[in-house]
Amino acid sequence: MNKLYFLLLLCLFISCKKENQNAPQIQKPLPAIVITDAKSISIDTDLINSFKSKTLKQFYLSSDNKTIWGNPAKRSYILSQLKNSEELGLNPNDYRIKKMESFEARFNILTDRELAEYDLLLTHNFEKYVIHLYEGKLNPKYLYGNWALEDKSFDVNTALVKSFIRNTLDSLVQNIQPKAQTYKQLLKALKLINSFPEDHIQSIAFTEKITLKDTNPSLVNIKKRLLYWNDMSGDDSLTTIYDQKTFESVKKFQSRHGLPADGVIGASTVHALNFSKEKRKHQIIANLERWRWYPNEFSENYFIVNIPDFSLHVVENKDTTAVRNVVVGTSKRRTPVLTSTLKSIVFNPTWTVPPTILKEDVVPAMKRNRNYLKNKNITIYDTAGHVVDPANWNINKPRKYRYIQSPGYYNSLGLIKIMFPNNYSVYLHDTNHRNYFERSNRSLSSGCVRVENPLELAQHILDDSKNWSKERIDTIIASKKTTTTKITKKYKLYQWYWTAWSEKNELIFRYDVYDLDEDLYSKLRN
Repeated sequence: MNKLYFLLLLCLFISCKKENQNAPQIQKPLPAIVITDAKSISIDTDLINSFKSKTLKQFYLSSDNKTIWGNPAKRSYILSQLKNSEELGLNPNDYRIKKMESFEARFNILTDRELAEYDLLLTHNFEKYVIHLYEGKLNPKYLYGNWALEDKSFDVNTALVKSFIRNTLDSLVQNIQPKAQTYKQLLKALKLINSFPEDHIQSIAFTEKITLKDTNPSLVNIKKRLLYWNDMSGDDSLTTIYDQKTFESVKKFQSRHGLPADGVIGASTVHALNFSKEKRKHQIIANLERWRWYPNEFSENYFIVNIPDFSLHVVENKDTTAVRNVVVGTSKRRTPVLTSTLKSIVFNPTWTVPPTILKEDVVPAMKRNRNYLKNKNITIYDTAGHVVDPANWNINKPRKYRYIQSPGYYNSLGLIKIMFPNNYSVYLHDTNHRNYFERSNRSLSSGCVRVENPLELAQHILDDSKNWSKERIDTIIASKKTTTTKITKKYKLYQWYWTAWSEKNELIFRYDVYDLDEDLYSKLRN
């Protein structure tokens, strides 16, 4: 009997445990909103449920399902924020402004149901606006397969209730936006571009390069563009002659757009000149959205790679301590956007040919020349780890082998790679094509980020003059022996994408190497 009783208790315990595991977690109740400064009426729960928003339903539990926006000053603030949301790159049409303004104009004669609906609209749309400012309107996970950013969590209800009670709604709007200087520069860029008049300058056709003292009919519209963007000042006769004044103005324009400031008007310069004010505005708005996807706060020490700018900055304690040119992935083999943490440095790395390069590069080359891999110091191994002679390589089953390049100066990874956790098998590394850093468009890699002068960078981040002096690193490199060391100092890696900002009241743009800007803007406005 005792045994049977014990089994029944055990079954009951297991059943309760399983039931508790499957039970939904109870959300922590919000602080109660007590309305003391305005009249409040009850809201029918059916009306709340018609919005089909769990967040809204939970919010009104904090006010005992009563209206909260009776105070005209608070309503005015909400309406003003939503109406002027375009100044922050958002779309006022997302927030049902006209409907709410109609209610506001008739506020003193609204029925109880209309008052309730207006109250719900104010809360629902202001919360949507706050969320858009904090984490963006769109989710990059659903837009791109090669973006891996840390999730941003935000309890909008708690934030709004606390701000409502403390009467600090304006502080809420300010505090939830990104703190990064680039984001603030983008807001300035949006304000700056809105100050430009409408432009109706004809598109410039590119036929041939234009150099100093050349004569070309396209120079008339080129000069109009330079005057429009304030790269050229004062009056100009708008002749077809490429004079010294225009030459200096072109160099200024090229510098603002990340182009070689050589004064030669080539295809890239004409492409940048042909952007209208509206297209540049779209670009700024797209970049504002991206910055809301990124973490609001930076780590104390970090590497930040701007893919379209082909640049890497090392920042420590808010001070930029190193800057490097980088090579990034091509449009077909894009560098992923991600946030990670640097873990280790590998000196004299080997390189294993990845599947994409095997399929698209190696196999076609091996079909033409069986010594292709041997000439690149790449050894073929079978599944048992035995070396395979290129002559015996099975062309029909290339994936049954491993292809490993020995360490050395001409290794595809160069002399060093810096590792960080990610799902794309990418890292920062040296390169055997060191002349690539001299190019202006450095979208040339297979996805990894190639870094200029990486050995100096390694010595900088290891920051150990005794154990990791230049002499010791040089000795390891000379040995051609693969050596791995951990990075003890914590560095976050932000491998991100932005193509616009402002500096010293000037608009700065970069070529959109992966054609993301206009597509993102279109999705934001649909």
